[in-house]
Amino acid sequence: MHVSAHLDVDLVAVEQDDAVTVMLELTAPAATDDQPRPAATVQVVLDRSGSMSGDPLFAAKLALTRLIDRLDPTDNFGVVAFDDDATVIVPAGPLTDKAAARDAVAQIEAGCSTNLSAGYLRGLQEARRVCDRAGATIVVLSDGEANQGILDASQLTGIAARAQQQAITTTTIGIGLGYDEQLLAAMSAGGAGNHAFAEGADDAGPALLREVDGLLTTTVQAASLRMTLAESVTAAFIKADLPLVIREREAFVELGDLWAGEERKVLLRFGIPAIAALGLAQVATIELRYVVLPELREEIVTLPITVNVVPADLAAGRVADPRVAVESLFQEAQNAKTAATKSLRQGDAVAASRQFFAASQAIRAASVSSPELAAEADLLDDLSQQALDEDPNRLSKLTTTDIHNKTIKRGQGGSAS
Repeated sequence: MHVSAHLDVDLVAVEQDDAVTVMLELTAPAATDDQPRPAATVQVVLDRSGSMSGDPLFAAKLALTRLIDRLDPTDNFGVVAFDDDATVIVPAGPLTDKAAARDAVAQIEAGCSTNLSAGYLRGLQEARRVCDRAGATIVVLSDGEANQGILDASQLTGIAARAQQQAITTTTIGIGLGYDEQLLAAMSAGGAGNHAFAEGADDAGPALLREVDGLLTTTVQAASLRMTLAESVTAAFIKADLPLVIREREAFVELGDLWAGEERKVLLRFGIPAIAALGLAQVATIELRYVVLPELREEIVTLPITVNVVPADLAAGRVADPRVAVESLFQEAQNAKTAATKSLRQGDAVAASRQFFAASQAIRAASVSSPELAAEADLLDDLSQQALDEDPNRLSKLTTTDIHNKTIKRGQGGSAS
């Protein structure tokens, strides 16, 4: 995997508190044609509550049938369905009898309430039972808000994060306008997976197949960052959807899997206490660990982060790296969209419109520019108008998915529309 680090500024003033932003750029290797891909493990957790009755459940079952056709007999596949409780429809294991799996899926019928946590926990059990070092992907499809079992988003996100540490990724697909986008997006963030909004029942199938097609071209697995901080240095993400865990002088984050050729950008902000001595000073060491597929070979890349401590007059004339400045503006726009979606969910469309517009103006007023920033500013202008004209529930879901695609899984997603 290609890895590079860029500082917005590499000069800091002597004996003054300061801060620098580091942009990590990661590019997964392309898939190789000369080696067979390792067997994948796909565990589907399907909502079959009463609201899924009719077209949504029919479309979901059709999508699962197409997924079965897409996978190889050596791939592990399982289905758990949930309403009031969870039921194993297809026990996780090699897909050697596709006809039996299709028949089992065809028999799924709608039930009653939505106990998402029961289905998710049962799906985790099934995935853990069969997955090996190559890990697994759990795909949760739901059209409603959880009303039984664990309802707290932070608890479910924590469960997803712990599963990801065992190389089990969680992806969620929300169907229609009735699901809780905050909950499903948070689970995906914790589980280092994707989140997609399938507005209509017929959109769920393509969303599921896109996710699995990406899974089947994965070339990097279980990527994680470990940062060792110098004394009194602090660390934070510019966009906080990535779960940062800090223990004493170390910080950790799970990045999950990367598809072939996928590009990621991660922005870290280091707070640097006053340094008394002039010259080079190391403020942190970043260690990237990941597993290369199909060889299942672990790689470790170590990057020292250093700054040059100079007199205050020299530091005052520093110029920020435009690449880092562009990405910082881009991610700050995602922060603004997050605030605007909160306003939409609270029923304050006027506040959301103003937040979208203010973010657009911040980009246009900046001293740096790029085609991506220009497109983002245009999108924010559109969102500002849509906040006043469109269904706020729908717009919140579109924007939440857009934010996720531009932060957690940068380089894979599209845009809100």
